[in-house]
Amino acid sequence: MIDDFAKEYLHSDLKEVRQVMLRKLDGLSEYAVRRPLTSTGTNLLGLVKHLAVAEARYFGEVFGRPFPEPVPRWDDLEQRGRDLWATEHESREEIISRYQRACAHSDATITALAIDSPGHVPWWPRPDVLLFNVLVHLLTETNRHAGHADILREQLDGAVEMDLAAHGRDAAFWQARRAEIERAAKAADATTAG
Repeated sequence: MIDDFAKEYLHSDLKEVRQVMLRKLDGLSEYAVRRPLTSTGTNLLGLVKHLAVAEARYFGEVFGRPFPEPVPRWDDLEQRGRDLWATEHESREEIISRYQRACAHSDATITALAIDSPGHVPWWPRPDVLLFNVLVHLLTETNRHAGHADILREQLDGAVEMDLAAHGRDAAFWQARRAEIERAAKAADATTAG
């Protein structure tokens, strides 16, 4: 039996990881938050924009509670992937604000519905779901992108989510750790040995 404790637990974790996502943008220039840092163009602001669409869609149309702003249709192949980056005409503030509005809409849906309320996700192989399924999915999706954001932010300026300096882990520590890992990788690779 899924109960209200599970609902509150999952919802609380989702709220927390949403804040992690937004903190990844703190203190960075417009270029840095938009800069493509992988071969597929992954960037920090694009991850937030993508999660705004996910929140609006999953806690909106899936439960018959449409988000009051336009959301690209899930089956519009022309729009697929356009939510993963910000154009020069979209401001950081606009994207963050939209994410916050989508999250507030999601929170209202989560609060209003029972954990076993039915929903329908037409793009899933088993489209008939419960609020529980969607909460787990969005928590997983947001955590996955928070992990991406951790790595992207570290690439940009070395910032990490935890306060590692309090544990004696300053830049010198990480430089030594990276060198140690590099030595181990080379030693394990038979093609570079000898």
